[in-house]
Amino acid sequence: MTENVPLGPGAEFDAIRQLADRWGTRASGLGDDAAVLRVPRGDALVASVDSAVEGRHFKREWLSPREIGYRSVAAALSDLAAMAARPIGVLIALTVPQAWRDQLLELADGVAEAVDVAQTRIVGGNLSGGDELSITTTVLGAAFAPLTRAGARPGNRIYVTGALGGPAAAVRLLSRGEPAGAFRDRFAHPMPRLDEARWLVEHGAAAGIDISDGLIADLRHLAAASGVVIDVDDNRVPRVDGVDVSLAMHGGDEYELVVASPGEIDCAEFERRFGVRLSEIGRVVDASGSDVTVRGERVAYAAGYDHFSR
Repeated sequence: MTENVPLGPGAEFDAIRQLADRWGTRASGLGDDAAVLRVPRGDALVASVDSAVEGRHFKREWLSPREIGYRSVAAALSDLAAMAARPIGVLIALTVPQAWRDQLLELADGVAEAVDVAQTRIVGGNLSGGDELSITTTVLGAAFAPLTRAGARPGNRIYVTGALGGPAAAVRLLSRGEPAGAFRDRFAHPMPRLDEARWLVEHGAAAGIDISDGLIADLRHLAAASGVVIDVDDNRVPRVDGVDVSLAMHGGDEYELVVASPGEIDCAEFERRFGVRLSEIGRVVDASGSDVTVRGERVAYAAGYDHFSR
């Protein structure tokens, strides 16, 4: 781990110094032109970038500044989980309007919380003013054999972590101006399934994706990448109490994992290990297409979350 690099005078650099002080040992090497990381010999570097923009991905009245910072970084880390990669560093680019300047360190506390969850560190980034709050997170990880979307084959079993529908139910209530109640934490505080993903690979998972856009929508991506048809039993889709099956299958912002495995995975052992449910919900049934069916019936197209629509 390297120390942060001293910076010259200026308001932007004063803010960076404040952030570095706030993050403490969670951040290293800040202030240089680029981050330098070492990848274990034989591993592949796995990288992803994700943006959270005010008014499109979150609303200020729905979440605290700390929750916004946490959620933005956790969503990016979930992309590493989808690849079964171990995090080795995070870069944070913050665009902070004047109206948010007083909350900068609270946002930083949320970022730090997500970094702690992932047991990684902040290794650089960028800070700028702008018209709306935006948090862009680049995550860097390492994996000897990254999990991809393209490894599903006929006969594979389909498993999903957790219970679904909570975040979508929270957004539905918040959009009506109602409190999200028991659903709120699932929306405000998603958990990237980093350790769980590596365990699943060790126990047979051959393809996977995280559920950011919705179970059916993301299974379609998995089916397309693998060139297969996946059949889901909607009666077996795990749901948060009080959520209907349609919302569980089509709601997004889950950040749970769905994987395909050629063999049976011990769901009870998984739950003992992580305190998180693992459910078998379907099979890969055909290699002559790229689609998702529900108990043999084709379902209406579900696009999932669209980043270009409001």
